[in-house]
Amino acid sequence: MEAFLQTMQAAEIRIRERVPLSGYSTFRVGGSARYLLEPMTEERLIFCLQTVNRFGLRYLIVGKGSNLLFPDTGFDGAVILTAGVRNIRPKENGFFAAAGVSLASAATYARDAGLTGFEFAHGIPGTVGGAIRMNAGAYGPEMKDVVSQVEYYRMDTDERVILPASEAKFGYRTSIFAEHPEWVVLGASIHLTPGKREEIAARMEELAAKRRQSQPLEYPSAGSVFKRPEGYFAGKLIEDCGLKGLRVGGAEVSQKHAGFIINRKGATAADICKLIAEIQDRVLSQTGVKLEPEIKIVKE
Repeated sequence: MEAFLQTMQAAEIRIRERVPLSGYSTFRVGGSARYLLEPMTEERLIFCLQTVNRFGLRYLIVGKGSNLLFPDTGFDGAVILTAGVRNIRPKENGFFAAAGVSLASAATYARDAGLTGFEFAHGIPGTVGGAIRMNAGAYGPEMKDVVSQVEYYRMDTDERVILPASEAKFGYRTSIFAEHPEWVVLGASIHLTPGKREEIAARMEELAAKRRQSQPLEYPSAGSVFKRPEGYFAGKLIEDCGLKGLRVGGAEVSQKHAGFIINRKGATAADICKLIAEIQDRVLSQTGVKLEPEIKIVKE
């Protein structure tokens, strides 16, 4: 693959080989990526996608790695980091944010611009691209409530497309982009409402305090591990089944919030997968409810 390396280097895209993915996962687990690409603009992100496609390489798009579980064996392909694609530009009653913009940064931008409606996203440890793909949300609001349109790249047709939010098929932790992995989010236009900066800041701090009180932020995790079953709350089901503190290796069901699995000490991806399966089996056996993972488990 010397030609692939040379192509990336000629395009002035940073490329590294055999990079441990644990540093790019909020779980802090995972083996090495064969290649790690770090484009810094939307155009270079597209070039990376075109090039991996041309060379027939497996690829994986990663923002902050906050909803991913990398395998212990690593990823034999190209991991493309979007974290460097951080363009934000103002729009009327809102802004455009590129895929790699962190939700915390986008929320801060909205606050400083005196725009309300995005406070919910401040504590979600992800990027705009990932949040669009899974329709991320917290404390009620979701991305679908603030997105007006999404810009994306179609690898199958080599097109750059703008999609109205009404056609994005946003649902509970899903979207049209989850259905089409070959459609890669480049960014989104966020539409908000004018508000008072001090009230926006106060709401952000209120939500941050709720998170600190209820979530195990002191340990590596990927947030809520399971989707909310219809009519139930996953964390409540797990707690009612007496599974708080259940451990497999270094992975543990959080004592603070049963919906979280934490990397207590030296957990592996295998530990976390085994613990997920154990939780699913016990909850199904005791309640009849099947829990579906919200996190994406990357295949070897």
